Amino acid sequence: MKSLCAELERTWHDEIPISKAMGIRVGEFANDRLVVRARLEPNINVHGTAFAGSLYAIAALCGWGMTWLQLKVHAIDGSIVIADGRIHYDRPVKSEIVATCRFAADEHATALARLKTDGKTRFPLECSIEANGEIAARFGGDYAVRLEKRRS
Repeated sequence: MKSLCAELERTWHDEIPISKAMGIRVGEFANDRLVVRARLEPNINVHGTAFAGSLYAIAALCGWGMTWLQLKVHAIDGSIVIADGRIHYDRPVKSEIVATCRFAADEHATALARLKTDGKTRFPLECSIEANGEIAARFGGDYAVRLEKRRS
C-alpha cells in the first residue's frame, strides 16, 4: 500500500501542479479510508486560518485520490474527473489540514459493476476536514470514471 500511496502523491504533484505547491500528501490509506494532509502555511488566508479554496481543493483531491486508489486496488484503468462538488464550512482551520475520505465497498459495488459493464460510472464520496478533533468542513463530490480505451 505504501508504494501505491507514493504513486498517488507523484501523480498529484506531476499532473496537478498546484497540489505540490499546496503541500498535499498522503497521510495514510487502508482499503476503505484515505487521510490526506497539508501544512497550513502554503494554504493560509488573511485571517491566519486555512483558505476556503484550499480546503475545497484538498477535500476534492482526497475524494479523487480515494477513487484513484480504488481503481488501482481493483486493477481498473480509468480516467477520473470530479463531476460535482460541494462543501460546507463549519469552523476555521488553524493548524495542519487533515482530510479523510471513506469508500464503503458495499455502497459502491453497483457503481464498480456498472463501470466494468458500461465503461463509465460515478462514485459519490464524502470527505471531512477536522480541526482540533471537530469537523471543520464537509465535502461531497461525485467522481465520474470512464474506462481508458485500449490502443491496439
